[in-house]
Amino acid sequence: MGLIHIELFATLDLVAQAPGGPDEDPVGFPFGGWQVPLLDDFVGEQIGASYEGTDALLLGRRTYDIFAAYWPHQQEGEIARLFNSIPKYVASRGRPDLSWAGSTQLGPDLAAAVREIRERHEHVKVVGSLNLVQTLLREKLFDRLGLLVHPIVLGVGKKVFDGGAVPTNVTLLEPPATSPKGAVYLRYGLAEGTPGTGDMSAPDRGLGHTD
Repeated sequence: MGLIHIELFATLDLVAQAPGGPDEDPVGFPFGGWQVPLLDDFVGEQIGASYEGTDALLLGRRTYDIFAAYWPHQQEGEIARLFNSIPKYVASRGRPDLSWAGSTQLGPDLAAAVREIRERHEHVKVVGSLNLVQTLLREKLFDRLGLLVHPIVLGVGKKVFDGGAVPTNVTLLEPPATSPKGAVYLRYGLAEGTPGTGDMSAPDRGLGHTD
């Protein structure tokens, strides 16, 4: 069974809205393009490495429309060649233009659609698509979560865990990597169970054992 990888650019307060430009998601958000001043070689390398092995994209409607307006007209570069050659799956209740080669709209049952995609592909990448991401996180329909956290605080905007996060355990898959400008790449995997609790005032901190 394949893996669903979520990849997001986020601020320190976990805002992930419109990192690339002012026209991505402008309504009520004055910081479109906040990531651009913080780009460096490290960020570019992490983005490139995160797509290794990707054999399908799973996108929400807004991100799909942005990608479909841009990437089919790009021929140079590894990401352009990848995006234009692999299947694209669109989660939307509307009727998106599917003229970008390899594009398919998912049915209304997202969980069933994700199971089918997992059976067809090994590494499915979810990019941007915050509304979709929040559903995947809430329903635990993901396997990997990559966060490239940037050293700024915006105080406004759509966040990674907006819309009703649920208690979830994750595990760090590799040591964090840091850019000269202070961005930190964190890679997590979905883990079993839900967060436990303890009591710092108890001799064993309430964990049921002694050191």
